[in-house]
Amino acid sequence: MASLGTTTALTDLRTGFAGEVITPDDAAYDEARTVFNAMIDRRPAAIAQCATPEDIARALRFGRELGLEIAVRGGGHSVAGTALTEGGLVVDLRRMNAVTVDPGARTARVSGGATMSHLDRAAEPHGLATTGGRVSTTGVGGFTLGGGSGWLDRKFGLACDNLLSVSLVTADGSTVRADENENPELFWALHGGGGNFGVATSFTFRMYPLPAVTAMILMWPADAGPEVARVYRDFVESAPDEVGGGFIYFTGPPEEFVPEDLVGRLVCSVLVTYAGGEAAARAVAAPVLELGHAAEMITELPYAELQCMLDDPPGCRNYWSAEYLDSFPDEAVDLFCARASDMIVPSPSQHVLFPQGGATARGNPDYPVPWRNASWVAHPFGLWEDPADDERGRQWAHDIRADLRPWSSGAVYLNFIGNEGEERLISGFGPENYRRLAAVKATYDPDNVFRLNHNIVPA
Repeated sequence: MASLGTTTALTDLRTGFAGEVITPDDAAYDEARTVFNAMIDRRPAAIAQCATPEDIARALRFGRELGLEIAVRGGGHSVAGTALTEGGLVVDLRRMNAVTVDPGARTARVSGGATMSHLDRAAEPHGLATTGGRVSTTGVGGFTLGGGSGWLDRKFGLACDNLLSVSLVTADGSTVRADENENPELFWALHGGGGNFGVATSFTFRMYPLPAVTAMILMWPADAGPEVARVYRDFVESAPDEVGGGFIYFTGPPEEFVPEDLVGRLVCSVLVTYAGGEAAARAVAAPVLELGHAAEMITELPYAELQCMLDDPPGCRNYWSAEYLDSFPDEAVDLFCARASDMIVPSPSQHVLFPQGGATARGNPDYPVPWRNASWVAHPFGLWEDPADDERGRQWAHDIRADLRPWSSGAVYLNFIGNEGEERLISGFGPENYRRLAAVKATYDPDNVFRLNHNIVPA
């Protein structure tokens, strides 16, 4: 890596580069290579912080000429740390974060390095929103290209369902636009196929009027979990599309609304997100409100504030997985709740059950996101600080999946998992979709330059 700093190729890359090229000798290097998952500690030979599509094309040509492994960084939120490479080149998009909202057309054009916060904050003054992730720090690009599930998906569909066009730079440095009419097969592949086909420089999304949402967090001691989970399950199965949220075990936070005897202990909770005002949310959520919870926080707020309210803390070690379920009967409820006691407490970890259905299930069945058809998602979302807890955290996630496999749909949202093997990867797309995606990959990235992802091998 030291010799790279004196190469003619690196000098040529820096000359006229609108962004900044960072190497290990630069003071900004360690900060530039830090990603969300603190388990990931990789040292790239160079980090090209691109400011324009032309920067991206130049960086890709540079990396290929030197035979460097190439990683693409948007939000840096991948649990597997695919935004970094050891000894290779990182194409870093974070400087490209502009968002332009057209309130008349109800669309937003989002640059490839933007986070959800950039999109949500730009749309908020216009009373508009679209399905984003469940925190504000997630990168729009990786989230959307993987399919995109969030608090609003039951109301507005997945993020990819609201994708109108994408511009990207391919492995050979060419610029390509994809929509329903232009490069339609590539456009299809970008609805769940991930970052396999190029570096996305901009997205155009369909937006929806949403002046406010309501967030409702209700808490109970952990031993109330099975009863609460059953009530929550029955409530969601007949709830309107405006209802999102989840049933979640976590460590009781030191917040004013949380009783002292729940702080620092395992608690169970119901999170109701409602695409509308508080009065309507209270009426709809009556079945869970009537359970007699130990703590509550109910507030009506802009969607952008909801997204920031639940941000995950940076600097933790992360391990996540997921099992997508066709049903969630009482036996599954009991197994799910029992495994909560294996979670690391205290920690920011969450033992989560998300509902699907609504507009998610009604979306285009042709897109390569077969997991949209499942009714429920069990999502062990592990975050902790001590490396000594690594094995325990991983085992907890594996055990949840094993317990719930009898009700599994077999599909999985790849944004929720790391590298879990080829069989799981193919299940994220579906076998027939995978073969079709491999043909698209062969057209746009025949040399598999973009392989640090849930990789589709060109065929």
